[in-house]
Amino acid sequence: MKIENPNPIQWQFSQRAEQLQSSAIREILKITMRPEIISFAGGLPSPLTFPVERMREAYDAVLTRAGRVALQYGPSDGYAPLREWIADSLSTPDSKIVPEQVLMLSGSQQGLDLLGKVLVDEGSKVLVETPSYLGALQAFSVYRPQFVSVATDDDGLVPADLEAVGQGARLLYSLPNFQNPTGRSMTMERRVALVETCARLGIPLIEDDPYGALSYNGEPLPKLLNMNPGGVVYMGSFSKVLTPGIRLGYAVAPVPLARKLEQAKQATDLHTAQLTQMVVHEVVKDGFLSEHIPTIRQLYADQCQAMLDALQEFFPASATWTRPQGGMFIWVTLPAHINSMELLEAAVAENVAFVPGAPFYANTPASNTMRLSFVTVPPEQIRIGVQKLARLIAARS
Repeated sequence: MKIENPNPIQWQFSQRAEQLQSSAIREILKITMRPEIISFAGGLPSPLTFPVERMREAYDAVLTRAGRVALQYGPSDGYAPLREWIADSLSTPDSKIVPEQVLMLSGSQQGLDLLGKVLVDEGSKVLVETPSYLGALQAFSVYRPQFVSVATDDDGLVPADLEAVGQGARLLYSLPNFQNPTGRSMTMERRVALVETCARLGIPLIEDDPYGALSYNGEPLPKLLNMNPGGVVYMGSFSKVLTPGIRLGYAVAPVPLARKLEQAKQATDLHTAQLTQMVVHEVVKDGFLSEHIPTIRQLYADQCQAMLDALQEFFPASATWTRPQGGMFIWVTLPAHINSMELLEAAVAENVAFVPGAPFYANTPASNTMRLSFVTVPPEQIRIGVQKLARLIAARS
């Protein structure tokens, strides 16, 4: 029975809900769904890398062998064999990671939200790189922190900058490998200095590492986690090495924090999908990633070089850009008078899209910056798209 002429409900949003904002990247992605757009915007892995047949075989195997278990509720901390595999894969001779430290997540983005819930109060000091991953800024901002920007350069985050700003910080969020959005990586010297400085100042260090396996030369630098397992939370994901559609990530934390994150997760989604975890374990348990990841590296290395070559050929000398050795992104700094948000509007009219750089800054944005992703665009299209952008930049110079 339907009520006749009900009084309209006046929905009153919470203060937290009122401050929520849409992701600039997700909004731009709506534009890039148009087939004529050459999109350098999305941080999306190439569909060419998705192991469709291997995933199909794994689903068949899991459902045939243990379908009733896979389709049931699972434990909040995750599927034990997969947690054991992750712990073993992250262990080194000097740093043993145990399954009790591993919490499975519905995408590593969930881990950022859980960290905000358990570590951040309103007004808490949260340290972030300059610029930083937009998704992390969104996740933490819900809890109303005081964002403090830490300096970065071509060698990554500058640990010396922590001395002046780090006191009392609840956490430092970092992406040491092929950072989103810049593509930069921290040098070994910086990694050691960062871990030592955070330990001395008592700052919990978050190591977000979705791109670490995508080193073009196949030799990623040591993980911060292994330098100080008691002071580092490691965030990992299967999105970039298998497929993002499965929405499966994980956090590795000191056991007391891992249990608190698990409690927060129980209130969020009870547990990550058991079926997905069992399928991923079926895929990775026998060494598939050691065969699969090199093909991803080679594809991305080729397309990165295609973009670097096009930038060198077409962009003005007044522009600069990073030269990543892995990952999915190039960061461009344009002449100071060019606003990349305005440039995007003109670019879309020319059927090219990118992400303006300003949203990646927690505090003082640089409006003359832009993030270019090359992994989903064929080399010939990369060249056409970069040439179009160069013409638009030249028209503003």
